[in-house]
Amino acid sequence: MGRQYDVVIIGAGPAGIFAALELSRYSLSVALFEQGPPLEQRRCPVLDPPRPCIRCNPCAITSGFGGAGAFSDGKLTLSREIGGNLKELIPEAEFHRLLEEVDEIYRAHGAPDRLYGTDTEAIEHIRYEAQRRHLILVPARLRHMGTDGGYRVLQSFARVLETQGVEMHFRERVEEILVDTEGARGIQTRKGTYEARFVVAAPGRGGADWMARQARRLRIPMQPNPVDLGVRVEIPAIHMEPLTRVLYEPKLVYYSRQFEDRVRTFCVNPYGVVVQEKVDDVISVNGFSYTHRATDNTNFALLVSTRFTAPFNDPIAYGKSIARLANLLSGHILVQRLGDLRKGRRSTEGRIAANPVQPSLSSATPGDLSFVLPYRYLSDIVEMIEALEGLIPGINSPYTLLYGAEVKFYSNRLQVGEGFETPVPHLYAVGDGAGITRGLIQSSMSGLVVARHILQRLGAGPQG
Repeated sequence: MGRQYDVVIIGAGPAGIFAALELSRYSLSVALFEQGPPLEQRRCPVLDPPRPCIRCNPCAITSGFGGAGAFSDGKLTLSREIGGNLKELIPEAEFHRLLEEVDEIYRAHGAPDRLYGTDTEAIEHIRYEAQRRHLILVPARLRHMGTDGGYRVLQSFARVLETQGVEMHFRERVEEILVDTEGARGIQTRKGTYEARFVVAAPGRGGADWMARQARRLRIPMQPNPVDLGVRVEIPAIHMEPLTRVLYEPKLVYYSRQFEDRVRTFCVNPYGVVVQEKVDDVISVNGFSYTHRATDNTNFALLVSTRFTAPFNDPIAYGKSIARLANLLSGHILVQRLGDLRKGRRSTEGRIAANPVQPSLSSATPGDLSFVLPYRYLSDIVEMIEALEGLIPGINSPYTLLYGAEVKFYSNRLQVGEGFETPVPHLYAVGDGAGITRGLIQSSMSGLVVARHILQRLGAGPQG
């Protein structure tokens, strides 16, 4: 056997980082395994200038220290309703206590003091105007770190982990979780076997498929989560300024008239950029923004949520098939003007070049999204854009840009009990890769919960 540890953590995203931060405060031997590189070595070769994805394995955007959140917009959403399923697993009072504690930890490491979503009068006005258009506003307090600010916070986390003696193994993919008759006993990588008294699986979005394979092998029950499919919208930032100034990320939900599908805004990036990201073998579209660098555009996703029923139970495979179709037609990401979509014609390089709204992802291929997304999804999205016009004048313009496909793969949700321990004793599953969370704050909270459950089992940590 290789070295022995008190705890081995799989994945260096927010859940894994927060678990390691807490565990290493109490003189435990902790090893953190990550298939990607250290933070300072995470470089996407196609971001600057934007070029087609070259399919790095693992993807520099979704793997490495900080997980997929390292190159996100750095939003800290302080809400029970947004960012995961923890409200179903943690009592309300404890949830709010953990929420404030995690928020304070981020602030102590450099997150900004400014908090959006606190102007009650302005929020109520936006809510009223939204309701008039059959839109539902889901307000939330939010801190915006930005991609650059989030990077600095992660640098601070990394320094603390090094100081507290956490052994970090980068570019070392975990092949298998090892178990015996008593439960989890360690992990196997290509470099060797590592024993541990406890194993924390926090593989993040990039490790969703791996987590599902491990769960099936270990006979851990799983429940499929919905899949979100849609497009990323790009418009002049001034159109959304009245909303983003108050909320930064306005969360709006719409139920389509024709199909009664749930459509929602997601990942709003004021004055931001559209980017591409790789998840396993497919390329999807995403977006982020910086705190000290602005474009003239705002981008956000419009996503349709689908929960499949028997006999089909693999929403991740369905979402990937849609993304692969977009990749097949374009090589990576398609872009189309809303006016061209309505006229049933593809956008061309000439039409995009003459468009008043210029794409921030210049490497996107002009094309026709109707060859990628099913009619039902496009109908839902166009319908919501029409509803949003009353709240965001100008969004229903023929010059609005639509990028596709945007797919959010929410991992199969593993069955967990107290402290997020799985039915396999001494094996814990947390974060986005376990299908429990979907954002920085709730993922970080789950890491704290599992760490404290382990500390209690070991008789370590604060007492009383």
